[in-house]
Amino acid sequence: MKEAYIKLRNVNKQINGNIILNSINLDLFKGKIYGFKGKNGSGKTMLFRAICGFIKVEGSIIINGNDIVKSGVYAENVGVLLENPGFIAGYSGFKNLKYLSEINNKIDDNKIKEVLKAVGLDPEDKKAFKKYSLGMKQKLGIAQAIMEDQEIIILDEPTNALDEESIEKLNKIILGLKEKGKIILLSNHNSEELEEICDEIFKIDSGKIKNTISGEESI
Repeated sequence: MKEAYIKLRNVNKQINGNIILNSINLDLFKGKIYGFKGKNGSGKTMLFRAICGFIKVEGSIIINGNDIVKSGVYAENVGVLLENPGFIAGYSGFKNLKYLSEINNKIDDNKIKEVLKAVGLDPEDKKAFKKYSLGMKQKLGIAQAIMEDQEIIILDEPTNALDEESIEKLNKIILGLKEKGKIILLSNHNSEELEEICDEIFKIDSGKIKNTISGEESI
C-alpha cells in the first residue's frame, strides 16, 4: 500500500488558551488535490502554516519521513501562497520572482517567464508590484508558489480577486500539477470551486477536521 507523503498525528495548537487546531490526524498522498473549507478563523490558514513549519504545534507532522515538529525545521520542497505574500513594491512581477528564485537557484529566467504566462501575467511588463491590481497580485503570488516545481503546493484562498477566466487557468495548472504527482492543498470559501477539482474535501470547524464525504470527524 502506498505510504502517505504527509502524515499529521494528534496536531494541536492553542493561542492564549484558545484552541486553534484540535487533534488533527490526516494522511495526504502524492498525486491528490485536497480541499479545506471553513469560516474565517476556523483554522484553515493555521493548519497550512503548521504543515509548512511556520508555527510550533504539539503532535507530529511527518513529511517524506521527517517529523518537522520534532526537528524544528521548515518543511522542504513546499510552494505556498498564504495571506498577503511579501513582494518588493518597486519591483516588477518578473524582477520579484527573479529575486526569489536566486535563493535556491533552481530555475532560470525562461522558467519564470513561462510561469508568469501560465497564470496570466506578462513577463515583459515593467509595471511595479505596488501598481498591480488585486487580481494581478494574486496571480503573482500563485506564480511564486509553483515556479520551482515543488512536491507540495499549498494555496490559501487562491481564487480571491480572480475572474472566471483566471480561475479556469488556475484549475488547469492545479490539475497539471496533480498529473505530475504533486500534493496540492487548497482552501476556499466556495464549495463548488473545491468540488470541481478536489479528490477529497475537509471541513474545518473550530480547529477540528471533518471529512465532508463521510461527515465524520477524522480519527
